[in-house]
Amino acid sequence: MFISLIQGLGIGAGLIVAIGAQNAFVLGKGLRREHPWLVATLCAVCDWVLIGLGVMGLGQLIASQDTLMLLARVGGAAFLLWQAGLAARRAMTAKGLQADTAVTGSRRSVIVATLAVTLLNPQVYLDTLVMLGAIGAAQASPLGFYLGASIASFAWFFGLVAAAGWLAPRLASPWVWRVIDAVIALVLIGVAWGLLAGMAAL
Repeated sequence: MFISLIQGLGIGAGLIVAIGAQNAFVLGKGLRREHPWLVATLCAVCDWVLIGLGVMGLGQLIASQDTLMLLARVGGAAFLLWQAGLAARRAMTAKGLQADTAVTGSRRSVIVATLAVTLLNPQVYLDTLVMLGAIGAAQASPLGFYLGASIASFAWFFGLVAAAGWLAPRLASPWVWRVIDAVIALVLIGVAWGLLAGMAAL
């Protein structure tokens, strides 16, 4: 079980720790102090559930449904492009982050946005349900692999939020925020483009 756990930890980290729409979203919420720990918890719990379902075999079933994957790609790309537009607009009107910045997003709106950027992104399903699920199901100890991958997810998202808190007082310059939001917009556009380009393979 220990070997499977270590493999789950390493492979899970390799897939989760990457510059993508979800990580850009979590980092942005952390920097703006918009319920960052709630955001990290929701993302990690979603991974935890999806990886578990994948290890139990649901990933192979979803991957075989071309229509479902097509709809997920189109819907996910549309949502990511909308988020990219918001980030681009912020980049043009950025203000420096103040140490006493108040929470600007309501808890409900943050929950909805977090679930949307997570569950409307097909890459999340490909990484958790399909890839981690298939690898985990083939392990000597699927449970150990599942625990390792889940630990990697929780450690990454909470670490990302913790790092954002450390960075927050150092981001008082509006120009820094222009760069951050511009990068976030480019990342989201790139992910959306990848989703639409991948439709050709369906």
